[in-house]
Amino acid sequence: MNVRGRSYRYVGPADLKAAIRPGRGSRRIVSPADFAHWAAGQAAVELLEPFTFVVGMDGALRLAPRRSEHVACANGERVLSAGEISFTREADRWVVDEVSNQSTGYCPDVVSWPAVAHALDAIGIGRPLHFTHPVVFRRCPGCQECTIVREDDFVCVFCGSDLPKAWNIDADSRC
Repeated sequence: MNVRGRSYRYVGPADLKAAIRPGRGSRRIVSPADFAHWAAGQAAVELLEPFTFVVGMDGALRLAPRRSEHVACANGERVLSAGEISFTREADRWVVDEVSNQSTGYCPDVVSWPAVAHALDAIGIGRPLHFTHPVVFRRCPGCQECTIVREDDFVCVFCGSDLPKAWNIDADSRC
C-alpha cells in the first residue's frame, strides 16, 4: 500500500522521541481481519475513547491507546498523517465516529486527510468525508513557536505576530 502526498517528520520534544522502544508503540492495521482482531482485543471501556493514530509512509493505519505519543505510535518515523480517531459499531460494521489531525508532535496539515481516507478504505472501515475536527497548525515567523489557529484567527497566541495562511510547520516536509 503506497500513498503519495506530503510526509511529516516529528517536530515535538526530542526526549519523547529518544524514549521510543521500537515495535511497542502501536498496532499496524492493513486488513479488515487485522482491525477485527485488534478491536476484539480492546476492552469495551477503551472503545469509548479515541485512539492515537498515524498513517505510516507505507499507507498503513497504526493505532495506539489515546494517551500514547504519536511519535511512539509511528516508531519515530515520518508519517502521512497523525491524530485521534474513535470508532463505533453501526449495522454490524465498524465506522469512524470522529477523527482529527490533532497531533502536536507531527502537526500535520488538514490536507493529510486523503492518506487517512485511503488507510480506512483499505481496511473496510466506514468513514466521514473529511476530518470531523480539523486542526490548523502554524509556526510563528516571529517567535518560531508552533501554534493552533482557532476560529480562523491567524495570530500567534505567544507573541501576537500574524501567522501565515499556508502550512509552515516544517521546512523539511516532503511533498
